[in-house]
Amino acid sequence: MNTATSQAQVPGLPCRAGLGLKHGHFNEVLATAPDIGFFEVHAENYMVAGGPFHHYLGLIREQYALSLHGVGLSIGGEGPLDRAHLARLARLIERYQPHSFSEHLAWSSHGPVFLNDLLPLAYDSATLQRVCEHVDQVQSTLKRPMLLENPSTYLQFQRSTLDETDFISEVIRRTGCGLLLDVNNVYVSCINHQRDPLAYIDALPLHAVGEIHLAGFAEDADSLGDRLLIDDHGAPIDHAVWTLYEQLLARTGPAPTLIERDNQVPAFGELLAEAQRAEGLLREVQP
Repeated sequence: MNTATSQAQVPGLPCRAGLGLKHGHFNEVLATAPDIGFFEVHAENYMVAGGPFHHYLGLIREQYALSLHGVGLSIGGEGPLDRAHLARLARLIERYQPHSFSEHLAWSSHGPVFLNDLLPLAYDSATLQRVCEHVDQVQSTLKRPMLLENPSTYLQFQRSTLDETDFISEVIRRTGCGLLLDVNNVYVSCINHQRDPLAYIDALPLHAVGEIHLAGFAEDADSLGDRLLIDDHGAPIDHAVWTLYEQLLARTGPAPTLIERDNQVPAFGELLAEAQRAEGLLREVQP
């Protein structure tokens, strides 16, 4: 099932900190040329032939490495992948030649209905087979390896027969894909399910990490009064997530690290400061 041997070699992202590229920051980025390792965009925002988003992304891509992050493939969905969506993605990758492409271990569609959310999976043998087939199809179509992102979850399925880390490890082993390790997702899920975040990280195939994500979360309480964390990308990175990131880097060494902020987006300078903090931690683990 492993398609890695037939894929083109793609230069990876620089081992630096990057930022999600927001349309409100296009002009500032072009005017100030900030010292940043890379920018990341959501693929689905650029699946049109032209327009201002493409104009600015083309200019910025001339100066910076690019990570393309998908949110709509529904890798874990029970139905087949949307071939039209996959074709649009292939055209986008051909146009911009990003240094990395990633998607989520989640599902977001059922038949013709797109649910605009990243929903959890049952971790069993049937789901494992289906996810591996979908990852193989994506990598074969795009002719490049992809990174698969660990999810943030709020519930678990009773029918699951595999731990999430074992499931992810087996997908990576069977398909040759890489791992996008979202540290905030690790922390959110482990707090919600009363698990040890560092033990979760240690159970993953860290040799496969091709990119790291850092983000903020919102906090609530469940019906029993226990902490309930929501992966909303709408706040600064929490101290606990920074600490977990440092512990991760001690295990992996430097890896490309994205600062995510999709809601309550602040001024560019505030995001740049978080990227600089990550950059400092990356320098500390340089060999």
